[in-house]
Amino acid sequence: MTDSTQPRTSTQRWSPALVVQLREATQPREAAELLAAADVPVFPCVALEKRPLTTHGFRDASLDPDQVADWWRRWPDANVAMPTGMASGIDVVDVDVHACGNGYDAILSARTSGLLGDPAWMVKTPSSGLHLCFLHADDASQPSWQVPRKHVDFRGDGGYVVLPPSHVTQDDNTIGQYEVIDIATHQPDSVDAGALRRFLDPPRPTRSPADLPVVGTRPDRLAAWVASLSEGERNHGLFWASCRMAEAGERFDVAADVLGGAARQAGLSDRESLTTIQSAYRIATRLGADSTRSGCPRPMQAVEGVRL
Repeated sequence: MTDSTQPRTSTQRWSPALVVQLREATQPREAAELLAAADVPVFPCVALEKRPLTTHGFRDASLDPDQVADWWRRWPDANVAMPTGMASGIDVVDVDVHACGNGYDAILSARTSGLLGDPAWMVKTPSSGLHLCFLHADDASQPSWQVPRKHVDFRGDGGYVVLPPSHVTQDDNTIGQYEVIDIATHQPDSVDAGALRRFLDPPRPTRSPADLPVVGTRPDRLAAWVASLSEGERNHGLFWASCRMAEAGERFDVAADVLGGAARQAGLSDRESLTTIQSAYRIATRLGADSTRSGCPRPMQAVEGVRL
């Protein structure tokens, strides 16, 4: 960033009132000036595009009102964007819409499973996707990632998003706008990006673990084996054992109890263990099929179905 001032915490910078002002901004320049004044760094992007206009992209984002004013004097039609993660105090779960599918089924499944709480606000993107905007946990660094086959991206440290009221030209040459469509009226949740990624893209061993149990799928033997696993083997081993229990017809709550306790002995956290067991059961019981399998919901229907 181009400023040396220490940014305030997420809760100090962001408030429902600030997001309301962002929603009411009519020009990208107006939004840029508003956010910079609130200690949120911004930078310009090419008009009707997502490409940064500055030399170093989001790393040039600034809080300096003179710099912001100079950028928009130079490029009056520029879109406005901000870096995500610690820099701005906002983590974004990006639900994409592509010709081959969209990420709504995956996100709704994550919410139903308790792995994705309520964001502080939501932005409808020009493609009818969603930006779920979460307040960044100030003591945690969460790098950006993508899960292309589920059409979901995470924009945290090392990423950026284009902001309302910017406009972008779509593949069909139509022009769409970024719009704030929902603002939380209650205390929003943060997002555990690592857990969400493991849920969307669970570990899939390319081969069975080398030290397999030799007694089939008895829960007590599987649990004893999981408890003996060392670091580097634990997640894959727990995933494999969970799949075996699911395939044997064991109930999920039984697997969570038996294997969860064993994974705790091996050194995994309860949350990490539960996420891995859930992922295994979803795959083994074919509940985690891609959204393209049975046809994707129309994007606008899906947008309307996700509410705070």
